[in-house]
Amino acid sequence: MKFLVGFLLSCFIVMNALAEERVDYSATIRAIDATHVEVNGIDIAYKVLGEGDAPAILLIMGLGASHILWGDNLPNRLVEAGYRVVLFDNRDVGESEHLTEAGDPVIWWEFIKAELGFEVNAAYDLSDMAKDSIALMDALQLDQAHIVGASMGGMIAQVLVARYPERALSLTSIMSTPGFGDHLPPPGEVGGFSETPEGETEEETKARLEGFGFYADSVPRQLMAILKSGDRSDEVQTINVPTLVLHGKDDTLIPVAHGEYTAELIQGSNFVAFDGMGHNMPAEVLPDIVSNMLTHMRGRIATMAID
Repeated sequence: MKFLVGFLLSCFIVMNALAEERVDYSATIRAIDATHVEVNGIDIAYKVLGEGDAPAILLIMGLGASHILWGDNLPNRLVEAGYRVVLFDNRDVGESEHLTEAGDPVIWWEFIKAELGFEVNAAYDLSDMAKDSIALMDALQLDQAHIVGASMGGMIAQVLVARYPERALSLTSIMSTPGFGDHLPPPGEVGGFSETPEGETEEETKARLEGFGFYADSVPRQLMAILKSGDRSDEVQTINVPTLVLHGKDDTLIPVAHGEYTAELIQGSNFVAFDGMGHNMPAEVLPDIVSNMLTHMRGRIATMAID
């Protein structure tokens, strides 16, 4: 249960911080109408920014979060640098199909089952979500793309690149982990979020958070996808595409040791830890995040040219 609480609190912090800015942090991408495509029997909503012949970057967002949580800054900087950026909503969030018919898991019971070594009951797992990403690339006729994932999106990206290496130009794993094995510090909690405004109903809170791009109703099912997928260290160790691992030194939800361990598993990967970054991508750190991503991806293009 602590795992779920930590993830929920981290999302609430991001939401409230954005609300306090009193600006629409994602006005550009909000203004673009999503296109829908059916992949793996699931309706997936996506948007494409940039020129059609530019190298593609697939951005995979985290737990309970829609594509608008990337904000305008990061994707626009990537487009300005000459890339085509594909934004999409994972199954169960945003404008993609919500799997409400699967019901809500009994989280405490599933955690006990996992602790005892029994199979977790989940509507889907991370491999299903990675297959969604690949199927979307197929629909967009993208043979290859730079794969970028944040938090749970980083987990999905790791699975994608490990199982479909021929589709990845590179991997960037941001504030993520190969799993929550006993050899790593457990996920923590993040405090300090604003309280719900006085008098706000549950439905109003839900609408407010969804307006920011966070879908709390989907979190239990996506959390079970993570739990069912377990410790993926052995699989992550097989990744052989150019990899950049980014993490915040102040991340109390997924401690920086998880990023360090991810980089240790992937031979030849580069690891960068940022001061002043927790389980988020603060505005003051974002330029350095993007700079490292561009150096990484451009290095891959140079290597391909030499090959």
